[in-house]
Parts: sequence; structure tokens; C-alpha cells
Amino acid sequence: MSLSRRNICALLPVLLGTAALGSDKPIESFVAPFDTLPVHPNGANSSRPILDGMTHAGAHLEVHESVLAPGSSPHPPHHHVHEELFLISTGTLAITINGKTQTAGPGSAAFIHSGEQHGIVNTGSVPAQYFVVAIGEEKA
Repeated sequence: MSLSRRNICALLPVLLGTAALGSDKPIESFVAPFDTLPVHPNGANSSRPILDGMTHAGAHLEVHESVLAPGSSPHPPHHHVHEELFLISTGTLAITINGKTQTAGPGSAAFIHSGEQHGIVNTGSVPAQYFVVAIGEEKA
């Protein structure tokens, strides 16, 4: 079966519409007071989703706040396709990236490239609060 230019032009809106259904709508601009964002408790730890969606440039963007109790970790060391930026507000975290561990305190930042093995542990005596900015696809 061959398609003429006329047939292709007629199908184009349908094909583009189908492609749009599979993508997320871009994140709208907003201001959200921190205390209005929902908290998800997990034992002595918690997380607070801030946003999750597509930027107008087409990149997946997810941001959340986490609070870790002393001695705890959110999950075992792992790796994934997206990249992450950690911004530490309070407490002390041991951040391991590809087997190298460094300590990060208030005001510190850590960046993890796609595919790098990483993990974090609260090594301090008080809860550690940090924000995660994840950019890129969640799964390959």
C-alpha cells in the first residue's frame, strides 16, 4: 500500500494526536506554600512530593523533599536512568556515588549522573532534610 501526499497530510493530525496522548502535559507555573504540600510518612522518615511532570522543553522533572531519621536510609544503593541533584537543608548525610562516600551537611549539594550507583544515609544525630531534583526518564 502506498500513501499519497494527500493521504499523509490527512493522517498527520491523527498521528500527532496519538503521540500527544502518550506524553505528559507540561507542568504549569505555580506557587505552593510548603506546609500545604502532602506529607507521605514512612516509619520515622517522610517524603513530600512537590512536582512531577514534563517541562516545556520535553524533559521529565520530579522534585520532592525527604526527611531521614538518624541512622536511616530511604532505600538500598541503586542506579537509574534519570539524573538527580540533592540539596541538603538540615542534618548530615553520607552520600556514596560509585563506591566513594562523602559527607554533606546543610547547604551542600550532590549531583548523580544517569546510571551511577548511589545511596545515602543520615549519619547525624538529628533528622536530615534534603530536596531531590530528578531530571530525565524514569525508566529506559
